[in-house]
Amino acid sequence: MEFAALVLMSSGGEVGAIAQTFGVDWPHLIAQIISFCIVCILLHRFAYKPVLNMLSQRRQQIAQSLADSEKIKADLARNELDRQQLLAKANAQASQLIDEAHAAVARVQQVETQNAIREAEQIVIKAREAAGQERALMLAELKGEVGRLVVQTTATVAGKVLTDDDQRRLAEETEKQLATA
Repeated sequence: MEFAALVLMSSGGEVGAIAQTFGVDWPHLIAQIISFCIVCILLHRFAYKPVLNMLSQRRQQIAQSLADSEKIKADLARNELDRQQLLAKANAQASQLIDEAHAAVARVQQVETQNAIREAEQIVIKAREAAGQERALMLAELKGEVGRLVVQTTATVAGKVLTDDDQRRLAEETEKQLATA
């Protein structure tokens, strides 16, 4: 090594003089350069490459995460669309059920109204029949009472006691006159 240093010193007079001025020790400098190269090679092999590999793996993980994120976003968008479609379908079915319920209520209301009308007509018919029967009963009672009063009045006016036949004949005549009136 000293030979190389001597060659450098002798060939480059100025370089050798500058090196001598700064106190360059060529054998130590060359040893340090070789040591530095060995350290650089070792660092490159055992430190720099693993760090680069780790960074590469990290980039791949980040890229995979981004791809997964996009896939998840697409799935969420598709699920949201499906949810919206299901909600729309459910709303349509609910509206249809409500319309059917309204129609059923209207039909039931119409049937119940018709039944109520029919029952009211039955009540009116029965009331008329009852009123007619009561009227007939009252007329019969009235005719009997009028007949009795006519007989009594006739007996009082005539001043004699009427026989059963006379009373019956007067009651019948009174009934005939009341029936024609």
